[in-house]
Amino acid sequence: MKAIVCSAYGPLDSLQLAEVAKPAPKADQVLVKVYASSVNFNAPASVTGKPLIVRLMSGAPFTPKHQTPGNDIAGRVEAVGSSVKRFKPGDEVYGDLAECGYGAYAEYVAVPEAALALKPDNITYEQAAAVPEAGLVALQALRDFGGLKAGHKVLISGASGGIGSFAVQIAKALGAEVTAVCSTRNLDMVRSLGADHAIDYTQEDFVQTGQTYDLIVATAGYRSLADYKRALKPNGVHVATGGDMKQIFEPMLFGWWRPGGKKLGSLVLKVNKDLDFLSELLASGQVVPVIDRCYPLAEAGEALKYYAQGRTRGKIIISVAQDGD
Repeated sequence: MKAIVCSAYGPLDSLQLAEVAKPAPKADQVLVKVYASSVNFNAPASVTGKPLIVRLMSGAPFTPKHQTPGNDIAGRVEAVGSSVKRFKPGDEVYGDLAECGYGAYAEYVAVPEAALALKPDNITYEQAAAVPEAGLVALQALRDFGGLKAGHKVLISGASGGIGSFAVQIAKALGAEVTAVCSTRNLDMVRSLGADHAIDYTQEDFVQTGQTYDLIVATAGYRSLADYKRALKPNGVHVATGGDMKQIFEPMLFGWWRPGGKKLGSLVLKVNKDLDFLSELLASGQVVPVIDRCYPLAEAGEALKYYAQGRTRGKIIISVAQDGD
């Protein structure tokens, strides 16, 4: 089978499309023919080895721990191991491989059944591949860390990106009043996703508006903890799900300080938890994945380079196979 291979840390255009052995499922595994994957922060980081903390946290300081990157998949079950109960050949599935070896940028993967959920019938493989990591980060940031309740005022910074576009829609589905922060060119898009208010950060600073929020989800860029605290209501919550390293790690180091009961922190994703819940939102049409552009598997390096520019609208998809392939 064909797969993207990264045998040493290096530039994103060093990725190679190679012939590798097709995996055989073990007793507790499902063999999936991959139709689509997507690009998350871990993919370019695992190729370049930057920032350095990525190498340290993966326990692979000198060479990549996983030679085929990618964690989100959508595809069709081709075979199942003898102890698999939830799936059968022909099932359409999607999931996140972050806890079982990555390797999504390949034509086939063999993974534990716990890493998968049934794909809703009303979405394509490309749409399904956009969901697992970004959708669950958004859901867990809002509902679990943020304690979102109907009627809460929520601000989403980076609302037009992969996580942000899911966060806007999920927050609305959970009954929130949503303010989306994005650039000028994305104002109409976030409004189309259901945002009640949209702030163009190139023209207006949400900290200076005088508005305060029950929950702020920060998915991009960097603002100081002091800024976020000023924009929170008493007992409000701020959660960082992305952005630069400073934005992610500052709440971990200093979030214990809770003036006025305000809570500030960074999300630790529980992989594949609640994927079935997201499936319900997708099936009902309350959440629709936003896709910026698709790249063929052979151009995975270009997909990662585009992602690294930091200007994506929704998700970047890597198309691996088509029906009939």
